[in-house]
Order: sequence, then C-alpha cells, then structure tokens
Amino acid sequence: MRVLIVNTSEKTGGAAVAANRLMEALNNNGVKAKMLVRDKETDSLSVVGLRPSMWSRWHFLWERWCIFWHLRFSRKHLFELDIANSGIDITRTREFREADLIHLHWINQGMLSLGGIRRILNSGKPVVWTMHDIWPATAICHLTLGCGSFKSSCHHCKYLPGGGSQNDLAARTWRRKMQMLDKQTISFVACSKWLQSEARRSGLLKGQRVDCIPNPIDTHVFRPNEKKAARERLNLPADRRLILFVSQRVTNVNKGMDYLIEACRLMSSQYPDLAAQSDLVILGGHAEEMTDKLPLKVWPLGYVNDRKSIVDVYNAADVFVLPSLSENLPNTIMEAMACGVPCVGFKVGGIPEEIDHQKNGYVARYRDAQDLADGIHWVLEDCDYEAVSRAAITKVAHNYSQTSVAMRYIEVYNEALALKHYKL
Repeated sequence: MRVLIVNTSEKTGGAAVAANRLMEALNNNGVKAKMLVRDKETDSLSVVGLRPSMWSRWHFLWERWCIFWHLRFSRKHLFELDIANSGIDITRTREFREADLIHLHWINQGMLSLGGIRRILNSGKPVVWTMHDIWPATAICHLTLGCGSFKSSCHHCKYLPGGGSQNDLAARTWRRKMQMLDKQTISFVACSKWLQSEARRSGLLKGQRVDCIPNPIDTHVFRPNEKKAARERLNLPADRRLILFVSQRVTNVNKGMDYLIEACRLMSSQYPDLAAQSDLVILGGHAEEMTDKLPLKVWPLGYVNDRKSIVDVYNAADVFVLPSLSENLPNTIMEAMACGVPCVGFKVGGIPEEIDHQKNGYVARYRDAQDLADGIHWVLEDCDYEAVSRAAITKVAHNYSQTSVAMRYIEVYNEALALKHYKL
C-alpha cells in the first residue's frame, strides 16, 4: 500500500510533527508512506517539497488578503481563520499519481483550496483526513470557543466584525465546503475523543465517518533520561524545582500564559516555601517577554527545533504545565509524559484523555488559576512522585506508541480502499 501524507509544513507546528511521526510509524509497519509538503525544511528522502514558485506564495497572500478585507483591515483573527479559496493542485504531481491513498492533515494557508480537495476526491483515490483541529467541520475557524453554529450551518460568525451576518464569509465558505463534499466520501480521523464528538455534531460532516486515533510518539526518543545531566547540558540549575511551559508561540493567548502567571502568583502567596525553591522554564518563541511578568525566576529557552535538546528540556523539568484554553490532543503533554514528567492542564478538549487526574498528573478546573496552582503543588509536594511518573510513562506506551497507532490507521486505510473498490 502506498500512502501520500499531505501537510502544509514538514516540521513547523503540531500537525507537522504528528504527520512526520505517523509517516515513520507506517514505514516501520509495512506501508510505503511519503509526505508531500509546501514548506520542506530537511533533506529527508521520504518528504517531497512542492516546487517553490511565485504562485505558491501567491495562494497564501491572496487568501490572507481576502480574509483581511472581510475583517475590515484589522489584523485581529487574521491568522485564526482560513477559507481555502486558493491553493496548489497536487493531483498533477508524480507522488499523487503513484499513491493508492491520499491522507490529508493540516492543509491550510494556501496549501490546498476547497476546489483542489474536490479534484483529489474526483480522482477516485480514497481520502483519509486527520483533523488536528475543528476546521474541516466548520466554515472558517480552527477554534469554535463555545460557538455551536457549525452543528447546523455557519453564519453570523463571532470572528467577523459586528458578529457577521446571515450571508457572511462563514456562510459562503460553508456552502463551498458543502459543494466540495457533495456525493463524496472522506474517512475523517480525529486525534481525540473530544474532537471526534464535536466533528460528529457538524452539519457539514453529516453522513461522513469520523474515527478517533491519537497521534503517535516514538518512545525510543521521548523517554526518561538522567535529570542532572539534562540540566547541565541546558545550563539550568541543578538544585531548583523546575516548572516547564512549552508553546510554539508563548504569547498565544489560547495557550493560557495569563493563567500560569496568576497560578504562580497564587503559589507564591499560598505556598511560599515551594515558590522559594521553584523556577519557571519557558520553551518557545517570545519566551524572553515573560521574564518580568512572573514572580518566579524565569529561564527563557526561546524556540528550539533540535529534537535531542527538546527531550533534554522535558527531562530537566519536574512538572509540565499547559493551561491551554482550547486543545485537541497536545503533543507536548504526550512528550512530557513519555519522559516521565507529570503534567498539569485544564479540563478542556483532549487533555483529560491524556492526563488521568491524580494518577499520572493533575487535571485542573477550566480557567481556574487557583486549581492550576493547587495542581502544581500536588505534583511537587503531595503526590508519590515516582509512582505518578511511572504511570505517565505507562500511559503513553500503552496508548500512543508508533506501532499501536500505525495498526489502527492501517485498518482505516484498508476499509477506505475496500469501500472505494465496492463503489467502483
């Protein structure tokens, strides 16, 4: 079986990381998998980059311009919305022609247009689409943030100026997506049970199959290592309790840094002895901007793309905190747990599927900085740390290993191929 995985980027972003890991897992389990990307960043022979051209940049810029215009020239939400009105035709590539099955991942920001996806469907090749967020089931947004319009049809979009209208950009894009899917079948896969449940409520995906398969992780890479040595390599203190926060862009409001700041303030006043022993390590872009906003000493590591260094960062930490306001199934929690680091996060999205409360980590009440502070205290002071650490490692090994995830995807592929042959 030859599978072509399609993603906008090769390495940047959680979806790219997950797609790469899946490609590796499939190739290790008898499937010939390649990855087709717009933004190629390595010399990997398994990853094919689309030939750079002025048109590939044009697709991105044209879509951004159209969204910018509908936002009345405001940059607010400019990169939170996608309309897929322009993109690359991958059906002309050799990799597409050679593939038995097309596996879409995150294909936004000028990679594929809705018309391009329709051409893929019209080719007759079976299509699997892994949902890394809710966009395939809505009109234009990647985060619904409590909006339920996608359950019937999107309009009066909260992201648009004035709350949109009955025939706004969301409504028109919804109709285009309905036309794209008309009389077509896609095997959708959500990375979490939460996202699967949300997608199944979508009026857009009515009648489509939506399975749930988590992202895989290489437990041979993400595994416990000696903490002291990891800290030495990163020039982090050996005698401090280290609280870790990781985000591609630390200033992203949805990653919840404001709640972590408040939780650290509460911890400083309520657990002064613990706070006096603790520092905060921040991995991600704009980390240095947080140093003056927290009552704890901050170690800003910036953006790191080297996998060995990232593994060291996890192993250097005593607890990982991700107070996101919206999440699917975050790779960062999975990575930290694989390294034996207990995690604390809000009860939102797929986080409670990864963290079993007070067994391998702590699930705090949503948007509750006090409970977040209590969770950090529980991990560092109250729990049987070694037992919680072992439980985190076991959870990842049993649920997210490359082999187990690959086998589940191969089952979906075989069913999609069988259905396509049956229709023919």
